[in-house]
Amino acid sequence: MRIPITVLFTILSFLSASVRAQTSTFTNPLLPSGADPWVIQKGGWYYYTNSTGQNITLWKTRHITDLRSAQKKVAWTPPAGTAYSKELWAPELHFINKKWYVYFAADDGVNDHHRIYVLENSSADPLEGTWVFKGKVTDPTDKWAIDASVFTNKGQLYMIWSGWDGDINGEQNIFIAKLKNPWTVDGGRVKLSYPVYDWEKNGDLHDASNPPHVNVNEGPEILKHGNKLFLVYSASGCWTDFYALGMLTTGTDDYLLDPVSWIKSKEPVFKQSPQNRVYAPGHNSFFKSPDGTEDWIIYHANSQPGQGCGKDRSPRAQKFTWNKDGSPNFGLPVKENTAIPLPSGTK
Repeated sequence: MRIPITVLFTILSFLSASVRAQTSTFTNPLLPSGADPWVIQKGGWYYYTNSTGQNITLWKTRHITDLRSAQKKVAWTPPAGTAYSKELWAPELHFINKKWYVYFAADDGVNDHHRIYVLENSSADPLEGTWVFKGKVTDPTDKWAIDASVFTNKGQLYMIWSGWDGDINGEQNIFIAKLKNPWTVDGGRVKLSYPVYDWEKNGDLHDASNPPHVNVNEGPEILKHGNKLFLVYSASGCWTDFYALGMLTTGTDDYLLDPVSWIKSKEPVFKQSPQNRVYAPGHNSFFKSPDGTEDWIIYHANSQPGQGCGKDRSPRAQKFTWNKDGSPNFGLPVKENTAIPLPSGTK
């Protein structure tokens, strides 16, 4: 006898809830594999996605720490033979003006051709409805670009991403631009960050199987707290154990298109912990606990040194706090299989 999918999902959800009722903790990693994790909350649900390389896959759950039993769906697969049919990286799901949007980077199989693209869905549930391809999102230079994220400040929509100054793979920088709408850049791009410190420049392996560039700033994400904006980014080559999070700081009232308005932290704000056997932590996003009282970071990392940028990267989550100056304190990456209290308000 075949059990209908809806019934099976209900049974799994019930069993998961029953197990959760008997425990107040979870352990990392949340999934065996999943690079570039992204989480957004809406209507009591957590929606999750990560890089698959070939499509856009979405998860939906009441409990972000229970991704293994979450509803999961391939939401969109690119048509073959297009400029965006391969190497789909770092998707992000956003809710803007009552519609859902997915931003992702993709190419035709040649890394030099990576650009940012966006999908739109007018359904209330992003796992339902139809995803419409809106096209490429680029500034007038139309240079190599990956890792797009969007945010609103003072009513203005912005996009931030990692890109090249020119057409040669020598350095990745963080750029920002205004958006007219979720799929159209308004004006030119502005470079906010480029690798300056030694901890941003690890990666020259002199190995033909690895990207040739050494200096990397990528995976930018915005974290708002009070009257401050923190742009948290990933630095150094993801193929090294030294992949880490850096941070730029500005004020919500500052002019965001002025690089001088952003102050770069001199040291990484989150990095590998050999004592906890967590390596190359990076490409993160942020979320709140179900009751809104706690701040959490979700990121990918490796369990062993030298595992690089492949499928060994797995998503992990942990709570973070705030320093007296209002800046985030992410602490050290928590060791695998360590019992972590569930986010506050988890039922």
